[in-house]
Amino acid sequence: MNMMSYKGFASRVEYSEDDGCLIGHIAGIRDVVGFHGESVAELRAAFEEAVDDYLETCKKLDREPNHPYSGQFRLRLPPELHARAAIAAETHGKSLNTWVTEVIEKSVAVAS
Repeated sequence: MNMMSYKGFASRVEYSEDDGCLIGHIAGIRDVVGFHGESVAELRAAFEEAVDDYLETCKKLDREPNHPYSGQFRLRLPPELHARAAIAAETHGKSLNTWVTEVIEKSVAVAS
């Protein structure tokens, strides 16, 4: 996965053929914060500097920085799938929330 993390923020990283360097953005926030580097070490340093600058700018502007994720999201499912998931959770002795969290965790671990 092309990602780094620092102070609770994650990055999305791509290679730019046109620029001949690695380009990243802080992922999961509404503000647009980018950085770049010609090596992984430069990219890491630029990412950390971008996060620190972002946090300092928010502090100077007296506003809360965007937080990447709150830990909550709404999910729309067909009623039949919702029912099957709820039954699966119950048969495992878990709440639907706990069961879905575990299923997503397993899927993310496989994708990483």
